Amino acid sequence: MPVQPIVIPTDTDWQQQLANAVSDAVVLLRMLGLDLAWLSDRVDVETPFRLRVPHTYIARMRHGDPDDPLLLQVLPARAEAIPSPGFSHDPVGDHDASITPGLLHKYRGRVLLLTTGACGIHCRYCFCRHFPYAEANPARSHWQEALAQISADTSIEEVILSVGDPLSLSDARLRELSKALDVIPHLRRLRIHSRLPVVLPARITPGLLQSLEATRLQTVMVIHANHAHEFDAEVDQALDRLRKAGVTLLNQSVLLKGVNDSSDALAALSERMFQSGVLPYYLHLLDRVQGAAHFEVPEAQALALMAELRACLPGYLVPRLVREETGKGSKTPIIDTGIETGIDTGI
Repeated sequence: MPVQPIVIPTDTDWQQQLANAVSDAVVLLRMLGLDLAWLSDRVDVETPFRLRVPHTYIARMRHGDPDDPLLLQVLPARAEAIPSPGFSHDPVGDHDASITPGLLHKYRGRVLLLTTGACGIHCRYCFCRHFPYAEANPARSHWQEALAQISADTSIEEVILSVGDPLSLSDARLRELSKALDVIPHLRRLRIHSRLPVVLPARITPGLLQSLEATRLQTVMVIHANHAHEFDAEVDQALDRLRKAGVTLLNQSVLLKGVNDSSDALAALSERMFQSGVLPYYLHLLDRVQGAAHFEVPEAQALALMAELRACLPGYLVPRLVREETGKGSKTPIIDTGIETGIDTGI
């Protein structure tokens, strides 16, 4: 099949771009010059966890390459349907951490507020691919009960917006929420976890930036990029706008087999994100969610990769290797106990 150039819709409105996201695996493969017949043993076109990927992200994939690291993150695989011992529908214990609809309290001083069930992209390894958003999403009541809980607990200093993607909300809804949080006196920080600055950079609108600039809360945005190829000039510009609005930018990645499980790939990611003004934060071992076992990288291999990263990168570009474990008061660092502490931290 001849390779066809990817045509990105010319509409610059982010909501329209999101509405035009590709949701058919056959269409996606054809756009990349790939034939389903070649990949029928690998690709699942009938998965209940549907494909969703914006055109802007597809444009960064390599034509004709079924092993492209961006494609592998979003293409439904037949391996997802194979039951895997030790993998579950709630690998990080979010169900048990819910204290009121839409509000999770897992760590001291911080709560996670569920803002929407929508995401701009469906990552195949996502720990919340089975999460019951219909029951947990507080948006129907405009977060009133969750906000009341936050106001009543003076130990809470930071609110984290996440799960699905909070930037899937409109500028008006986010402005409403940020204003409601802004008036809670014991809050100090607002943290937003979002994939959209990377997969749909048009989402970083003037209206969003105005809301972020207006809040008294220190604002941190944790983007989610797993490979250097996810960055391009449009992403750089979106991240620059966020920085100029006073937002601290961090990145968290997931260590994924076939995507970034080499020191070269991880080093290139750190270098490329720093070029865009983003600091590495966490490198997560895979959350053991049912359907994602084929992405898992063994812990011993992860530790070896970290040792290689420390040998080739300055310490500030080396992310912390962690695992999230149910019931723990923080992320669990994965440390090679055979390495001296001073060497392990890097300089």
